[in-house]
Amino acid sequence: MPEIKRLFLTEADVTGLLDMELALEALDDAFRARSSGDVRNEPRKRIPTGNGSMNFMAASWTSRGWAGHKSYVSGDFRVMLYGTNGEGLIAVLGAGRMGQVRTGAASGIATRYMAREDSSSVGIIGSGYQAETQLEAVCAVRDIKDVKVFSRTAEKRERFASTMSERLGVNVIAVDSKEAAAEGMDVLVAVTSSVEPVITGDMVEPGMHINAAGNNSWMKRELDTAAIVKADLVACDDIDQTKIECGELMRAAEAGHFAWESLVRLDRIVAGLRTARYSDDEITLFESQGVAFEDIAVCGRLYELALERSVGVELPG
Repeated sequence: MPEIKRLFLTEADVTGLLDMELALEALDDAFRARSSGDVRNEPRKRIPTGNGSMNFMAASWTSRGWAGHKSYVSGDFRVMLYGTNGEGLIAVLGAGRMGQVRTGAASGIATRYMAREDSSSVGIIGSGYQAETQLEAVCAVRDIKDVKVFSRTAEKRERFASTMSERLGVNVIAVDSKEAAAEGMDVLVAVTSSVEPVITGDMVEPGMHINAAGNNSWMKRELDTAAIVKADLVACDDIDQTKIECGELMRAAEAGHFAWESLVRLDRIVAGLRTARYSDDEITLFESQGVAFEDIAVCGRLYELALERSVGVELPG
């Protein structure tokens, strides 16, 4: 076996290597591999720490020879990446920025395969740091011309509109209600930590694709049940994790308005095993929970790129 370089990549190293194109390519490959059983995923576990929790999630990709886990406490995100052909630990990565980009990229993949091909407008509810990569990813997979953003603080949504207009070269305007952000939009994104729904049934229009990317807690909801009922197709990145973390689907299922058997894994759509929409009038919904195989896919690419560019600190064997 050739000598293995074990690397430590800081947040700064990752930020310098990672862009949305890399994340989209990594996730597209990973979703396809998962459809054939080549990728396995272990849902997030939350281990109480007294004043919070340690979060732990793991995955493997057999043909790539990668396995690993992400863990985090108090916002300190780390990925441990292993080689599965005798190499052992091959990288430790700071994973804060990586998680932000890969969460956006997951919604980008969903939009690529589920939204109407002629989609040209986006409404986004939420203007925090996760909202930036959500919009960047959607703009990377569709020819977006117009964007409307709403969040509760006028100053923050105005700043988001100005920043993202300049960064992406699209027309982003701030609006004063969530209903205004949704009206007439082809793609609607929710990326909030809201306990109460920010997307209601009367905001959902024919032909719309929705990415719900903010919550991963059974106690919170971004969509009300009426909005879920309107969706012709509901997809997710992992069914097992969605069943324990997706508050809006859990609530709808408990009320008898949603059947878990109808939930579709996104990898089946990416691989062409399931059609996302049969007409331009259908409504599609992607429930993003943020899963480990997405982290491993992106971090594996980052490790390879770091080796090529001689980035990072070599760890002792």
